[in-house]
Amino acid sequence: MKQDLVFDAPRRGLPPPHFADLDADGRAVAVADLGLPAFRAKQLATQYYGRLVADPREMTDLPAAVRDAVAGALFPSLLTVVREIECDRGDTRKTLWRGHDGTTFESVLMRYPNRNTVCISSQAGCGMACPFCATGQGGLTRNLSAAEILEQVRAAAVTLRDLPATGPGGERLSNVVFMGMGEPLANYSRVLAAVRRITAPAPDGFGISARAVTVSTVGLAPAIRRLADEHLGVTLALSLHTPDDELRDTLVPVNNRWPVDEALAAARYYADVTGRRVSIEYALIRDVNDQPWRADLLGAKLHRVLGPLGHVNLIPLNPTPGSQWDASPKAAEREFVRRVRSRGVSCTVRDTRGRDIAAACGQLAATAE
Repeated sequence: MKQDLVFDAPRRGLPPPHFADLDADGRAVAVADLGLPAFRAKQLATQYYGRLVADPREMTDLPAAVRDAVAGALFPSLLTVVREIECDRGDTRKTLWRGHDGTTFESVLMRYPNRNTVCISSQAGCGMACPFCATGQGGLTRNLSAAEILEQVRAAAVTLRDLPATGPGGERLSNVVFMGMGEPLANYSRVLAAVRRITAPAPDGFGISARAVTVSTVGLAPAIRRLADEHLGVTLALSLHTPDDELRDTLVPVNNRWPVDEALAAARYYADVTGRRVSIEYALIRDVNDQPWRADLLGAKLHRVLGPLGHVNLIPLNPTPGSQWDASPKAAEREFVRRVRSRGVSCTVRDTRGRDIAAACGQLAATAE
């Protein structure tokens, strides 16, 4: 695997620059280039991040005479909704997006009584080639721009704002997880820019708590360490799926570059630097990685490396068209949880949402069929 896969591929195929791609300095320069006074930069940011308005023609505090110019220069059309489908009585909603170049990808909005979470994509497709994941089976098309990532977040926030509240979480978007399509750390700089603007308070960002943002990875160890050094305070989720290199070389092919112990060492570094607990993602697959001895080995390794800073998140395998594997029986699942916990490691089973519409973990394929 080449180094640029870890710390970014070229801009090839990315859309034209958008207002959401710019930091505060970039916004100031862009506004000045349009011949507008400096205060317009903050005004535009307040509209986009604070009021969730992405069309300058709807920004009533912007002079009518400059709205078209601002729209053309700073707010190019990025995403079109191809299809939206729902399940779980409307509480889970999957959106299929089409980019400027016809590229497709998906995001999933999930409403709970006490929180609202959007699962977003960082790439169209994925180059990690994990055989039990529909996204990985389809391969990588391209990276998403920071603005394309942020538009998924803004769209989810708009949807929630316009829906009736379901509970204490109200209509506000509270959580963002980078667990959609793609390997976030293979699109490092754009994901980093997106995270900074997701967590920055208005008018510089959406103001979502860093503790409510999760960045997942299959174990790109150098990028995990680099992310730790950013001191962002977001949650790291390491998709481990087995504690032994022999099987992980097949389940998570990047393991051939950064094996289990190296990935876990990077996770420990992240925990030490940030003080945040690391979530270890483990898709439980019948007769593949659910053996008792693997549960024992997983618990032992995590107890030794992460201790109380590690938590196992078991995920019952979700069916995908390209895989013959299926989820472990509930008895095997319970025994796996028991054995991991017996080693002093926290372990829970993830609540599966969206399986009926191929919106659950590992099912996103971005097909219009």
